[in-house]
Amino acid sequence: MKTRITQLLGIQYPIIQGGMAWVAEYHLASAVSLAGGLGIIGAGGAPADFVHEQIRRMKEAGDKPFGVNIMLMNPEAEAIARLVVTEGVKVVTTGAGNPAKYMSMWKEAGVKVIPVVASVAMAKMMERAGADAVVAEGTESGGHIGFATTMTLVPQVVDAVKIPVIAAGGIGDGRGLAAAMMLGAEAVQIGTRFVVAKESIVHENYKKKIIGAKDIDSEVTGMSHGHPVRQLRNSMTREYLKLEKAGASFEELEHLTLGALKKAVVEGDVVNGTLMAGQIAGLIQKEQTCREMIEEMMDQAKEAGKQFPLQ
Repeated sequence: MKTRITQLLGIQYPIIQGGMAWVAEYHLASAVSLAGGLGIIGAGGAPADFVHEQIRRMKEAGDKPFGVNIMLMNPEAEAIARLVVTEGVKVVTTGAGNPAKYMSMWKEAGVKVIPVVASVAMAKMMERAGADAVVAEGTESGGHIGFATTMTLVPQVVDAVKIPVIAAGGIGDGRGLAAAMMLGAEAVQIGTRFVVAKESIVHENYKKKIIGAKDIDSEVTGMSHGHPVRQLRNSMTREYLKLEKAGASFEELEHLTLGALKKAVVEGDVVNGTLMAGQIAGLIQKEQTCREMIEEMMDQAKEAGKQFPLQ
């Protein structure tokens, strides 16, 4: 399946792995890249030294294309932005901010820049700034989210910009991939399903919670202070929402979640940890290798195309 995205990034399949903090490290990213997709190292809030080591390990794992996701609120975002240039990383995705101030540096170095956007206005702004593509991420996604759904956001972004659009949010199988293509996307970004990949370092407790989740088991916290996060419901989310409803301050709520994602990913604390996952979790039934996931998705997408051929 060739699209402008597969050609731009030099990948076999139009499938990109989300840059999930604590989850998207070189074990997962290299497995996705070696299977024909684009693996992404998630910098999250990590220091530049950690990201440097991850890039080094990624290069050792193979010579397939890969990228780095930079959370622009990271205190070391500038150091990481420069690191990707010195290390010859060819693709950068960004979130939690505007990457415009790094754009000329990246473009001069031949880096393909793909910001994650949650609105048409942001997509147009990123195109004007020189982005090579955008990820239009719907509110169905896990982690930090916007407000528009994938079904409504993607076609509006496609109509608003000339650069390729990657769909994200609520996509976990080949039917979702086919649907995204019908909306005008030229690739998909997938997070939650890759969390349960056999190559993922995520604790088995976390994986089991995703595999056992139903369609209604995710919750959105942080709406009151403008930083909504989708995650699976547990004791921590119940306490958070209780405090939020009572009018707790941003600082008080932040204290409750301090280190909670690491607790879930590394320690397997599914009671008090932050179990970031999208609404698609209810569709995910088993652990598989990244190659199995990608090949299954491609087969399903082709089958969906046969069932609903364009006349």
